[in-house]
Amino acid sequence: MASTGAAEDSSGWRNAVPQGVRPYVESAPLTALFLGISSGFPFALLAATLTQRLSEAGIEKKSISAFALALLIYSFKWAWAPLVDRIKLPGSRSFGQRRSWLWLCALLVAGAVAVLGLADPEHDIKSVVVGALLLGFAGATFDIVIDAYRIEILEPRQLGVGSGMSQYGWRLGSFFAASIALFVAARSSWTVGYLACMPLAFAGPIASLFMGEPKRHHEPKEVKGGRALIDAFWGPLADFLKREGAFLVLLFVLIHKIGDTMANLMIRDLLVGLGFTKDEILYGDVWVGFFALLVGIFVGGVLYAKLGMKRSVLVSLILMAISNLSFAGLAAVGHSMPMLAWAVGFENFASGIGGVVVVAYLSALCNLRYTATQFALLSAAAAIVGRFLTGTTAGALIEGMGYVNFYLLTTLIALPGVLLYAYMLKKGLIDESIGDAGTEGEGDARAEQQPAKA
Repeated sequence: MASTGAAEDSSGWRNAVPQGVRPYVESAPLTALFLGISSGFPFALLAATLTQRLSEAGIEKKSISAFALALLIYSFKWAWAPLVDRIKLPGSRSFGQRRSWLWLCALLVAGAVAVLGLADPEHDIKSVVVGALLLGFAGATFDIVIDAYRIEILEPRQLGVGSGMSQYGWRLGSFFAASIALFVAARSSWTVGYLACMPLAFAGPIASLFMGEPKRHHEPKEVKGGRALIDAFWGPLADFLKREGAFLVLLFVLIHKIGDTMANLMIRDLLVGLGFTKDEILYGDVWVGFFALLVGIFVGGVLYAKLGMKRSVLVSLILMAISNLSFAGLAAVGHSMPMLAWAVGFENFASGIGGVVVVAYLSALCNLRYTATQFALLSAAAAIVGRFLTGTTAGALIEGMGYVNFYLLTTLIALPGVLLYAYMLKKGLIDESIGDAGTEGEGDARAEQQPAKA
């Protein structure tokens, strides 16, 4: 695959592109962009959009925050990720294992969006629960396949650029979903708004038709009987835990996004409570956030190139922790479009940087034998605590202490993750934990010789 990337850089229409931009227009990073679109839109419909929809329907804060538990499904996707790694769907022999799963999951996500869109929170909240759970499961399974496909089509040299393009795509999917749903809902209904978002599910699968099946995909070993089941579920975790400092790495992954996750999942309820209209939220949150995140992703790519992965991750963690303070300021000021733009802009700028460098780090932690399972485990662990706390306690905390103190609290909660990463960096544990997805080139036998510490 390395030769393919080189050919892309030295011939064809890419020669007309400025040298600094060429890495972004190679086939694999471009495919990562479209994969990100398909990944981002269902999450957006479950998070901010659903929060606003429920808030407008008069649902109490405790119940609204409880719907974050639907997002908690994403945090348990590692539990069935081994099945995605192992099970070959009909037609996978000719079409490819990863691409077969991509298309199946796209259909499931589109169907779940329709179910949630047709649900009525004012008269039948149970139908919303069913729709949210279905979309959570379908979207999480979609993410398993998308992440595995993305990591396997990217060469190690493309991880930073590919992660950035994936984050651009994720935000585009979120932006398109939020914009379409809000714009249509303001002029028709939430149901029509949700249904209008369904085609976004197929952006990634269509791109895969041009990219093909990943060349770095490692077919699982043929193991039969009970040993196969044990290997499918325990093998990826055991492989990771053999590495130096693995437990500290897992602890970091678990805690580094708690404050950020808790802060983001309740933002729309804050905006509705402050009296912002649908159009004001569309302009001040969705559009400003979108462009600020694009800038953040670009800066993240520059930091990754200039500082390297390790130091750029530390910078992003500090910025993401500080960004929660901007929402405390918005809650204190009240209904103010300039303050809304500043708060949303700074938070999305910081998230854009983190999306590039932290995702690149999590991708580099994987071994190619277990791409889907290991990335599912790591990415799910990154948000599980924050989503659980949001779903069980955020509403009560906000009612008890108010939004200003709530966002100050989320800032403090982010600090342990920053300190732990700084300690890992000082002790050299970041390098020790990297897997072969971050080091292996075509024909590299390192993965076979040292699968646990590559």
